[in-house]
Amino acid sequence: MESMFTKFLLSLLLPGLFVVLFTRVTFNHVVGLVLTVALIAAAVYAGYTNTWFLYIVNAASLTIGFWYATNMYKRSKKAGTHENE
Repeated sequence: MESMFTKFLLSLLLPGLFVVLFTRVTFNHVVGLVLTVALIAAAVYAGYTNTWFLYIVNAASLTIGFWYATNMYKRSKKAGTHENE
């Protein structure tokens, strides 16, 4: 049962953090989301995520992370820190 709790916590935190991290690295929130979805798809294919409950938790974390990354992206764009846009 401890393994399920660990999977829940990781599913709750990591997708949102990855979206924000990839957004910071690529300077684009959509690319950050796509890269994170690709990582989650690879984890599902490898069998690390195997219940509908974890799929829902992953999706919720992705949504919150994307929302935060979008706001972060808009703030930095408004401040003029993007050179290429």
